[in-house]
Amino acid sequence: MNTNSAIKTLNLTKFFTSKGNPILAVDEVTMDISQGEIFGLMGPNGAGKTTLLKILTTLLLPSSGEAYVSGYSIREEDKVKGSIGVISSEERSFYWRLTGRENLRFFATLHNLKPSEIKRRIESITGTLGLKDFLDRRFDSYSTGMKQKLLIARSLIGNPMVLFIDELTRGLDPVAASQIRESLKTLSSNGITIFLITHSIEEAIEVCERVAIMYQGSIKATIRPGEVELKDFMIETIGGRID
Repeated sequence: MNTNSAIKTLNLTKFFTSKGNPILAVDEVTMDISQGEIFGLMGPNGAGKTTLLKILTTLLLPSSGEAYVSGYSIREEDKVKGSIGVISSEERSFYWRLTGRENLRFFATLHNLKPSEIKRRIESITGTLGLKDFLDRRFDSYSTGMKQKLLIARSLIGNPMVLFIDELTRGLDPVAASQIRESLKTLSSNGITIFLITHSIEEAIEVCERVAIMYQGSIKATIRPGEVELKDFMIETIGGRID
């Protein structure tokens, strides 16, 4: 594969079976995402976006086709998992009675980091994300935006090459969402590749270098948001459904 590729797929396909009948969820998806790129994936509910993410993060095996993440085949599960971070707005695994710092320390131990390295990583990551002033507050006192930032911080503890993000800013107020987007741009400038699933056209335009439009399991087009009117293009491409 291209050594400049952070994510590369070739004819990636996934079938599920329901009542003995095959259901096509991902249909021959081929794409090539560069290192350090913020790549957006948009489409209506049921388009296959989350299934594609689960394949790329080794949670599901494809029915056919190939995929590589951080230079590793997705069949090399441990190597892929060691090179990525995964963030979802549905994440609920923090310990609410612990402080932000205590939570990060706990999850850092799962990466077998030395105490000195844990301290250094937490200081560096939370400084980048603007979390230092809140680290010693209990998690249950955090605003939704702060909780989402801590999700990003936790995903960075293992020093990933690629971040997979599913609807991180959903439900946030405009100020908090803008802060999260600025954090993503900072991470990209530091060389981290970001694969971002979003329903927000504003978000895609603001942070993504390219956006793939997915519908009925397949990628209908990949565009650069600044070159076209994204909302109109999506309506034209997938027949009026953008939510």
